[in-house]
Amino acid sequence: MSQELQFAVSQFLFHKSALCDTRQWEAYLDLYDEDSVYHIPQWIDEHNYVQDPNQGLSYIYYEDRTGLEDRVFRIGTGKAASATPLPRTCHSVNNVLVKQLADGNVEAKVAWQTLYNRQGLEGCFYGHATYVLRPVDGSFRIRHQHTVLLNDKIDSVLDFYHV
Repeated sequence: MSQELQFAVSQFLFHKSALCDTRQWEAYLDLYDEDSVYHIPQWIDEHNYVQDPNQGLSYIYYEDRTGLEDRVFRIGTGKAASATPLPRTCHSVNNVLVKQLADGNVEAKVAWQTLYNRQGLEGCFYGHATYVLRPVDGSFRIRHQHTVLLNDKIDSVLDFYHV
């Protein structure tokens, strides 16, 4: 793995976080392939989480980008009562580990944290995520996002803009 690839992947993920923090939803959606999978599994017990979203519960599971598109549409039209008002967020991505895959895609494993404030209440979501990225024109598109939430308590709405 080259330093250039490490840098490019890190910059891509930092950019994704910045788009979310600044609510640039259309540009955020453009980072995902049409058939990208988005999964945040629930915990089964203290150390095991759902591996197959068709065999257990998930906090969020979208088989393709249309799930994210629907959320963005609902937020934009004010039809997402759970997201009104939207929280202020500050995403942090670190410990980026990059691996070139045999099919030409890139795997990135990260630690992440999102601080948020909504209606005077502050909180934090944090965890690990694994991305499969497809190289496209000097950048990437997200093929798969698997996010493991490490919080034991969820005192707020959990939505895509929190991770």
